[in-house]
Amino acid sequence: MPNGTPSQIRSIDNLYGPDGKLEAVLNTGRDDAPYSALVCHPYPPAGGTMHNKVVYNAMKVFSSLGLPVLRFNFRGTGLSEGVFDNGHGEQNDVRAALSWLEHNLKRPILFAGFSFGSHVGLRACCGDVRVKGLIGLGLPVHADGRDYTYGFLPKCIEPKLFLSGDHDPFGSRAAVEAVLEQAPAPKQMVWVEGADHFFQGVPGSPAPKLDVMRREMDMWLRSEFGLS
Repeated sequence: MPNGTPSQIRSIDNLYGPDGKLEAVLNTGRDDAPYSALVCHPYPPAGGTMHNKVVYNAMKVFSSLGLPVLRFNFRGTGLSEGVFDNGHGEQNDVRAALSWLEHNLKRPILFAGFSFGSHVGLRACCGDVRVKGLIGLGLPVHADGRDYTYGFLPKCIEPKLFLSGDHDPFGSRAAVEAVLEQAPAPKQMVWVEGADHFFQGVPGSPAPKLDVMRREMDMWLRSEFGLS
């Protein structure tokens, strides 16, 4: 971490959503950090947790810029209380996490979510005055028989970055770009060449692309919010 002590990770024992306690961890940041960050994980029934590789790498970008970063498990995931609610109740879990950050860290908030976590988190964060920037990673449109709709996007006036692999089976270029037409500026869409939904490589370009994802996030955050 620049200009300060190394980031440390600590368990959070007082984050409660409407259905009970939510398992959470905080990567600490610089004392003078201008923002805090929240990162949300992918689809729980498919094994998504706050320790997912894409979520971890997104956290590392925020942490490398000195920001404190909160990750948590949605209801019914890991040690979090409650039962999976197909993305409905999970929006209130996100709002509980935002309130925890507001109360405990007292800074404006930047959000990033991956896959299911991007859809649920964007729904909860769009238009929330506490949230100053939004990052959607692997934005899903259709996955395993589930359709993800984005009628809420017109109220997302905050700066937005969207990052997806150009071989993402859950969000094709045509489908995602059609969705993002609804979103007002400022917005940026980056297609990571040779990457699948999880920013892993594909035949012909097998190397993982998580480093590309991290680099694009870092550049956008530095440019949009003056972070260093």
